[in-house]
This record gives sequence, C-alpha cells and structure tokens, in this order.
Amino acid sequence: MPPTDTHTDSGPGPASRAGGAAEDTLDLRLPDEFLALIHEDDRCLSTTRTPTGLRSRTWVDAFAGDLLDDLGAWGPKDTRAGTFQLVPVVLERDLAMITRWMNDSAVAAFWELAGPDFVTADHLRAQLEGDGRSVPCLGVLDDTPMSYFEIYRADLDPLARHYPARPHDTGVHLLIGGVANRGRGVGSVLLRAVSDLVLDNRPLCTRVIAEPDLRNTPSVSAFLSSGFRLSAELDLPDKRAALMVRDRALRSLL
Repeated sequence: MPPTDTHTDSGPGPASRAGGAAEDTLDLRLPDEFLALIHEDDRCLSTTRTPTGLRSRTWVDAFAGDLLDDLGAWGPKDTRAGTFQLVPVVLERDLAMITRWMNDSAVAAFWELAGPDFVTADHLRAQLEGDGRSVPCLGVLDDTPMSYFEIYRADLDPLARHYPARPHDTGVHLLIGGVANRGRGVGSVLLRAVSDLVLDNRPLCTRVIAEPDLRNTPSVSAFLSSGFRLSAELDLPDKRAALMVRDRALRSLL
C-alpha cells in the first residue's frame, strides 16, 4: 500500500511466508496431550447423515468446526460503506482473483506471496486443509469481492509466544484488493466491521488482535481509527510489530 495512504492498508500479512525462517500460523500443531483430552470427550463426537445413511463424524471434524465458531455462517454487517460480509475462500472460484491481488506491488511488500498462482494456492490450501485455526475469506462489500482476510486463533498461533495471550483471542490479517478502495477510509470501516463480527459471533472471545509492522503507519492508523488500541510493541521473528487490540469491554467507547 502506498505509504501516503492513511486510511487503508495492504497488510498486515501473516507472521511468515513459505520458505522463510519466521514462525508461521500454519506450522504450529496442537499438542498431542491436548488433542488426546479432546478425543476422550464424548461431546466432540457427533453424526451426520449421508445419502447412504448415518456415519460417525470424527472428533477432529467436530473440533475443527468449533475453532472459529462456524465463521461461514456469521452473516452480513451493515456499514457506512455498504453491506459487508466475510465469505470463506473457495480455491477453484477465488484463486485467480486473490493471486492478482497478491501480485499488486503494494500488497506484495507485506504479504510476500507475489508470483504464479501456485504460490497463492499453496498458502490458501494450507489453511483450507488445516485444522480450522485460520480461515481465509473474501471481504465482500455490496456483493463485490474487494478484500482478503484471514481470521485466526491468535491464542493457538506462534504469536501467542510473544504477548500475554488469552483463550479465544482472535486475530485478523487483511489486504484491500482494488486500488479504487484504498485511500478513502474503507480499510478502517472494514476493520471495525470484521472485529464486530468476531465479537458478535464468538462469545468466548474477549479481544480481537492484530500485529501490523510498526513501520506501516497507514495500517496502524487504520486500526486506531476502527476501535483498536496500541497495546505494545513486539519483537517478532520477521518484524517489529504494533500489537493492536480491540477489547470487548471497550467496544462501545472506542
């Protein structure tokens, strides 16, 4: 994103990229002991009906579906820019568009996913085929896809090693896809809408978290304008970050 744009941003991107040395959300696995406890909990077992009859649903399926409280069913949010909705990515449908956005020079500077479509596909597939801790989504404004979001469990992310995480902390990564939507305050509107959606639909989540590069002044400004506060500065493996927090308790005040 152009550094003169103080209203939207093309980041923050994930903590690291393919081939990099930094920590990555998708590389962190839940401890075996933790998974074993869940496996022993009969409440995580359920059944689903198929054309051939009932079949058992594994505890992994049940647990994965709970990590972000069925994000795909959250519904729309009215904003001053229009009606906004998070729509989980479908690789075959969305790959070409997201690849185009990743190759925008302003976006590539933060996400480092420029290149052929398989670069973006690998990044998306790792989340889509993962355990549900990170969900890639299109940001759809008035029925037009115009941004990309990753909603993730910050408390289950390597980020949690660098700040005092709370259970169910939920993180946000984003980019604004089209140049026409940059520089006019849309980023701040979307950040508020997304954090509202998280707090509305995740009752156990008390905070929404983000960690833009501290040097990315437009990004930090966009978060501040959308109800986040600067909680701390973090030395992460790949950057010095601003830990941005939107608290449920302060939601009506900021």
